[in-house]
Amino acid sequence: MNEDIANLIASDLLDINAVTLRTTPPFTWASGIKAPIYTDNRLTIAYPRVREQIAVGLTRTIAEQYPDATVIGGVATAGIPHATLVAANLNLPLIYVRAKPKDHGQGKQTEGKLTATDKVVLIDDLISTGGSVLNAAKAVQAAGATVLGICAIFSYQLPDATRNFAEAGINLTSLTDYDHLINAAVAHGHLPSSELDSVRQWRQDPWQWTGQ
Repeated sequence: MNEDIANLIASDLLDINAVTLRTTPPFTWASGIKAPIYTDNRLTIAYPRVREQIAVGLTRTIAEQYPDATVIGGVATAGIPHATLVAANLNLPLIYVRAKPKDHGQGKQTEGKLTATDKVVLIDDLISTGGSVLNAAKAVQAAGATVLGICAIFSYQLPDATRNFAEAGINLTSLTDYDHLINAAVAHGHLPSSELDSVRQWRQDPWQWTGQ
């Protein structure tokens, strides 16, 4: 992870209100996890400067870490616009992967052209437990292609994600993460220092955390 990019993107996400932090009351995610953070990275596409900085960061990451990539894949839906920009920057073909196969037509889950010789890097907007993006990776593999790795804008750095990616044998790289975001939030006044310990504790055991 490039520290300059990590700090810049973390600050940008806070500045455009893509990230909201609060401990009382905490947010409740669809998974049932109670959290002091809610992230909506879909907002990034509304800000040209932020959108471009993300595209540059992802492009550089893929060029450096995955020089053999032959296809860029966007994970539906939030990963698709960023994957589109990166594919254009790298002059590579683009695919996107649905959350589940279509219930009509050919029942495809991947859209675009894939061959057995293709090496794919998937892009998503954020990683919580990794379930959705790893499901997308399985769909690409089922289509016969190789998944070189997954790149994301932001990772919560949850233990579940670390375990899930290790079990899948797939590498994850994010432009920024929870630690960088929390540091930026304190530095720029988005998080009172009195809540810092509780917010940091959440990441260690999110299923047991109940807030302040």
